[in-house]
Amino acid sequence: QVQVVESGGGLVQPGGSLRLSCTASGNIDSIFAMGWYRQASGEQRELVAQLSSVSAPKFGDFVKGRFAISRDDDEKTVHLQMNNLIPDDSAVYYCYARAGASARESREYWGKGSPVTVSS
Repeated sequence: QVQVVESGGGLVQPGGSLRLSCTASGNIDSIFAMGWYRQASGEQRELVAQLSSVSAPKFGDFVKGRFAISRDDDEKTVHLQMNNLIPDDSAVYYCYARAGASARESREYWGKGSPVTVSS
């Protein structure tokens, strides 16, 4: 079993920054992708940022250069640095890891979510 745990959410003023972290642990053969989605109240879940072993980094259109995603050398921890936050960035941010013995056998594991509120 694979566990995914997020940390770093909270309340921030507009224009501020937050750094979210996410660590995958447990019975992991290989991790093929890690990243973040977010879901605001009443909205669909949307991609924020993703790092993959088989493709270039991906970001949601709304990011517009404000966010950066990075990965530790152990490749089991990713960080999402969010700058110049706006109220529309308020949402629950979910981390996921796609892991398995092979890419074809891999599946996604999700964290429980980390709330982010951007408000003055």
